[in-house]
Amino acid sequence: MSRFFATGSDSESEESSSADEITPKATGTTFNKNKEAFTPNLILCCPLRFRFEELTNIIKTIRNAMKIRDMSKCLEEFEQLYRAFLKSKTIVDKEGVPQFYIRLLADLEDYLNQLWEDKEGKKKMNKNNAKALSTLRQKIRKYNKDFETEIASYKEVLNSSTNVISLCRCQDEESESDDDEDSEDWGSDSVDSGGESEDNEGAAASLAVVFLKKAQDGDKQHEPKKDGRRKRHKKIEQVEEEVDEDGEAEEGGWEKVKGGVPLVKEKPKMFAKGTEINSAVVIKKLTEILQARGKKGTDRAAQIELLHALSGISNENNLGQGILVKIKFNIIASLYDYNTNLAAFMKPEMWKKCLECIDELLDILFENNNIFIGENIAEDSENLAISDQPFRVRGCILTLVERMDEEFTKIMQNTDPHSQEYVDNLKDEGRVCGIIDRLLQYLESKGSTEEVCRIYLRRIMHTYYKFDYKAHRRSLGLQGETKSEQDQEESEGEDSAIIMDRLCKFIYAKDRTDRIRTCAILCHIYHHALHSRWYQARDLMLMSHLQDNIQHADPPVQILYNRTMVQLGICAFRQGMIKDAHNALLDIQSSGRAKELLGQGLLMRNMQERNAEQEKIEKRRQVPFHMHINLELLECVYLVSAMLLEIPYMAAHEFDARRRMISKQFHHQLRVGERQPLLGPPESMREHVVAASKAMKMGDWRTCHSFIINEKMNSKVWDLFPETQCVREMLVRKIQEESLRTYLFTYSSVYDSISMETLSEMFELELPTVHSIISKMIINEELMASLDQPTQTVVMHRTEPTSLQNMALQLAEKLGGLVENNERVFDLKQGVYGGYFNRDQKGGYQQKQNYQRGGYRNQNQSSY
Repeated sequence: MSRFFATGSDSESEESSSADEITPKATGTTFNKNKEAFTPNLILCCPLRFRFEELTNIIKTIRNAMKIRDMSKCLEEFEQLYRAFLKSKTIVDKEGVPQFYIRLLADLEDYLNQLWEDKEGKKKMNKNNAKALSTLRQKIRKYNKDFETEIASYKEVLNSSTNVISLCRCQDEESESDDDEDSEDWGSDSVDSGGESEDNEGAAASLAVVFLKKAQDGDKQHEPKKDGRRKRHKKIEQVEEEVDEDGEAEEGGWEKVKGGVPLVKEKPKMFAKGTEINSAVVIKKLTEILQARGKKGTDRAAQIELLHALSGISNENNLGQGILVKIKFNIIASLYDYNTNLAAFMKPEMWKKCLECIDELLDILFENNNIFIGENIAEDSENLAISDQPFRVRGCILTLVERMDEEFTKIMQNTDPHSQEYVDNLKDEGRVCGIIDRLLQYLESKGSTEEVCRIYLRRIMHTYYKFDYKAHRRSLGLQGETKSEQDQEESEGEDSAIIMDRLCKFIYAKDRTDRIRTCAILCHIYHHALHSRWYQARDLMLMSHLQDNIQHADPPVQILYNRTMVQLGICAFRQGMIKDAHNALLDIQSSGRAKELLGQGLLMRNMQERNAEQEKIEKRRQVPFHMHINLELLECVYLVSAMLLEIPYMAAHEFDARRRMISKQFHHQLRVGERQPLLGPPESMREHVVAASKAMKMGDWRTCHSFIINEKMNSKVWDLFPETQCVREMLVRKIQEESLRTYLFTYSSVYDSISMETLSEMFELELPTVHSIISKMIINEELMASLDQPTQTVVMHRTEPTSLQNMALQLAEKLGGLVENNERVFDLKQGVYGGYFNRDQKGGYQQKQNYQRGGYRNQNQSSY
């Protein structure tokens, strides 16, 4: 028999008596005459191994996606599996379709049918998963038609597996033919002999004998007799492996050999036997490993394993912390280089290794004060040996941590925000912030000012968007219900406001780059606005003058500026500064691209304006989902602010043909509401605002209040604010005041005088508030009236024209414009402009006519 297929099976070792090889029974290792070891691990290098490993990896990913019902992932991986199977077609045609592939097709079809019949489960699926389920179900049904026979055989074996196990245990003495038929179970992972004799050595050379049970050409292979009892036990083990507790057979069965010894990857040999391990040898080996970095064909995973092994050898031989730090730097860099594509994110296992390595590196740096690291240290000036102290290592821990932070952002960007996986990944933010805090402490003592500013900004970026509920409770005088909660609140340390103030002020004073200082200012303003510190946020924005040159900043900073302005507008709204809120939100909302300007997604209508590369770049700029600002809340705040400003203005300038629009978007929503043929009860947030606007226009503040504040609007918008009740009370107050102003503008021509007490009762406002509102309107010449203090009445002066007079004035203005246009056209034909209107100016019209008739003639004569 060929040595390539030598194994450690007991039955084969008894029958093989070749003088050239001696095969131990238990190990599966073959020795030749010179006692040189030869292992069956050579099988791992064949093309079959490579192709089957690719298929099994994809199958494992599909099964993991099936467990979490991720149909989009299943569809994507199934298409990859189909392409990988086509690449393996040459081997499959020769060796046959592998069992694990048929098993996956059958299980996947059953799984999809089960999901399809689950009506309730389909309703709970999101749109993408439901679409992927339908597509994948059609594809798998069509694809499985090519494997109907194999799938039917697999299901027969699966259904009868229990009976086969019991039958095998009852058969103590079976004939050779019966044993052979039992051993030819479909798709078994282990190998029957078939080819023990020299006559069948050529057949044994085929890899089908190693991985498959039946010859593909249909001819039976003649197998020698075997020990019936050993065969029976092997059969039982095979069938028990086929049916596990979950009803699914394990993939990767082809990795096992006859003797039952799994083919485990041997650890790479770093040094030859007997080599003395010292600093020079380890550094030389590290240099050899690093020289292969980035080259085509380099196995990045193997390179990471080699570096880990080298780190272990360095620890075992106590070669010093300098070499260990150098190796750790290169391990982390190799983990970052694992994905060549910038848009790709790190796999979970690589991400965990990266966090662990950075933690270990920081532990070493904190424990050893005699280690100096920096990018300015040249390679030839490094001190890594124990004898050379203090240690000097080339590398920048800050760059590694910044890259780690960017990788965390990419992981969050590429995870489905509505899945449990997103929540699990988000839990790593605490660990990321912990690493940043540790590095912050390290750099405060050993780093430069520029490095401290950079790490401060990283800490600020993880703090500015988070609402500090504990500090908010303390500001309101609230404490925990239990004593343990109170003690925990007291031991929490500094409030986020104190931390932000300390970090940002250091950057303001020490930073020399405009970008870091700009980002720090915007984050500081955002944090102030988030915690309702309106005046501090407004003053910092005005003093920074960022709005003057923000258009020259890079896109990420512009996105941060837009987010800050939006948060500033929402803060102004909570404080009752309606005009300031509208002004802050005007630019974002009037563009119609709020989602894109805030970095919360791309608009489909603009997809044609960008190519694939630009789209990838813009996707990398997107803000992770947990940092998003609620767009519906944002639009509602803007529309309500526009309503409180626009409706009184429209009432005051009802007959003014030249009145301007304060908010185009608000007027657009009003026109949409007016064009509806059937007006029913409002459903969406926009419809509620439009209905409230119509009620306010009539001075009906109660109806307006009921449309703005109700259960549906509370659940969609108002309950999302931290101080919900205060916001509702502020809204009611503003609706009452603006409804009063609208009522006076609309019906002032009807009244000769009206009592302020009556107005106070109508709008449920205090009498001093009504007096204040009317006084401001009179001072600003918005209302032509006077206050009679003894009787507390408003006396109208009736200087406003009536509706008929207003219409006549408008008609006169339009007729005047029409006459002016006609005269302009007539004068252009005659060669003079404005003749009719200049007729009475000292005969100017006649002088112009004379000049037109004779002036040019005289001028021409003089020119001759």
